[in-house]
Amino acid sequence: MRVNVAKKTDSEYLSTLERGLRVMRSFSAARSEMTISQVAVQTNLNPAVVRRCLHTLEQLGYIAKRNNLFSLTAEVLTFGTHYVESAHLETSVRPHLQRVRDLVGDSSSMALLSRGEVLYLVHVSTDRRVQLDATVGTRFPAYNTSMGKVLLTSLSLAEIEHFCERVSFVKSTDKTITDPAILKDVLLQVSKNGYATALDELDYGIISVAVPITDELGRVIAAINCSTSTSRVSLDDMMASRLPILREAAAAIGAEIRSSPALARAMTISSILE
Repeated sequence: MRVNVAKKTDSEYLSTLERGLRVMRSFSAARSEMTISQVAVQTNLNPAVVRRCLHTLEQLGYIAKRNNLFSLTAEVLTFGTHYVESAHLETSVRPHLQRVRDLVGDSSSMALLSRGEVLYLVHVSTDRRVQLDATVGTRFPAYNTSMGKVLLTSLSLAEIEHFCERVSFVKSTDKTITDPAILKDVLLQVSKNGYATALDELDYGIISVAVPITDELGRVIAAINCSTSTSRVSLDDMMASRLPILREAAAAIGAEIRSSPALARAMTISSILE
């Protein structure tokens, strides 16, 4: 389920809250500490506004200050914790993904499409070492991941066109899809087949297959996958051995969502791209 970002002309829209959240979201692995001017550049906000936002967030415990540098504190993790707990993801979703992991030996995850990216909600890992690891809150591009391709099929043709116009395609490997026309053809095939695969697209040596989770009207609201190393299994074997188990898990999780209002509400996502 998608929700529209509130219009700034909406009388109920709190621009000050939006600016504070924009400031918090400007921090990343590449920008773990920033000055006021750097945050202003990242958020496209006036430095005076940024200063007040940072001061307020510091007083609330979400921002720390060292000399002239600001950074997030661990307190921001409470937002994710509250989400996971209120959605009952650990009790309603994780057991089904654990069963997938136990049956096939691959890591298994569930994700939503958020702001044009794959956003991980639940991840069940294995003891095997892989090039890419994921945790709750991890984001990956949608165009070169199996779950991303499945999730993109939830969009209308106009929304897919908008996605292709706005997203920055980055060629992670020589198999990464960066041509919008090719991506659109792939998405048509994913819609027809009811599953998506990714082989050496996000990184070399990574193979995955994903299936959709649908609501009572058959609309794609989330996706689950199996992911492992190409040294363990071929693409044909991946589809033959994992697809039936993934589809069974997707049906079970879909039933959980339909029976739980809290979990159903948790499947609401933000706009495609800002």
